[in-house]
Amino acid sequence: MATKLKIKKGDTVQILSGKDRGKQGRVLTALPREGKVVVENLNLIKRATKPRPMRDPSRMGQAQMLPGGIIERPAPIQISNVMLVCPVCKRPTRVGHEVKEVKGERHSTRVCRRDDCRQEVDR
Repeated sequence: MATKLKIKKGDTVQILSGKDRGKQGRVLTALPREGKVVVENLNLIKRATKPRPMRDPSRMGQAQMLPGGIIERPAPIQISNVMLVCPVCKRPTRVGHEVKEVKGERHSTRVCRRDDCRQEVDR
């Protein structure tokens, strides 16, 4: 599995398959070793948890408790099941790379692969 992902934290992506197909959301975390990303409010799973004290309560005195019960949280999605949404043309696109030379230094930037757009994704 490749450890370099073309999708980063904070990118907007569209889900290509599964129960949330066609929906868009922001990437909360990228997991390059597993080849997965966690998308905000998509691919939700339910977990039963017990009430437990917080690690660092903000106020002195009694320990604050995290509530128990059935909690919904986003689960990781395979990177192959999501596609980057271009911030310029607002459509799902593949990711390309262009190398630009600025003051003698070479920088690689991500670009939209659509023929009518070709704008930088990183801004």
